[in-house]
Amino acid sequence: MAKLVYGMNQSLDGYVDHLKLGPPRPALFGHFTEYVRGLTGSLYGRRIYEIMRYWDEDRPDDDEADHEFAAAWRSQPKWVVSRTLKSVGPNATLVEDDIETVIRGLKAQLIGEIAVAGPDLAGSLTNLGLIDEYRLYLYPVVLGRGTPFFSGPRPPLRLIASDPIGEDVIRLTYVPA
Repeated sequence: MAKLVYGMNQSLDGYVDHLKLGPPRPALFGHFTEYVRGLTGSLYGRRIYEIMRYWDEDRPDDDEADHEFAAAWRSQPKWVVSRTLKSVGPNATLVEDDIETVIRGLKAQLIGEIAVAGPDLAGSLTNLGLIDEYRLYLYPVVLGRGTPFFSGPRPPLRLIASDPIGEDVIRLTYVPA
């Protein structure tokens, strides 16, 4: 059975904003590349999927680390939950209806980890009891506003691990309590 893992970079005050947090430093970027390589697939909300589509194209100015991440991202299956998109890119499947049945089916049929990206999608999956693990990558900044990591009330959680990643990020891993 596959495990759904919701993880995103966030500020100390709980906001996710890739533009304000900036690009990950090399150690964290390498961590994410290795993580993506090991995934069974990824489940995206529309907004985060549109941001991640950046990796669908080769760019001549990209460095080796960018090429490695892009190759890992392109190779994995992706499921995109959206009622507004009409199509998705390569190696991606659009999920428009009956999200709960589709996700429960993926969990039952697949083995390994499926990454969940997007606070609204994660909130919906949390409400359905489908998220198995939460990974908060804490940046040492305070944003003061933005999109919160948890789109609704925070579920009861139990800390199972804390790991430094690179020079300034700490990954906190929680499971539902």
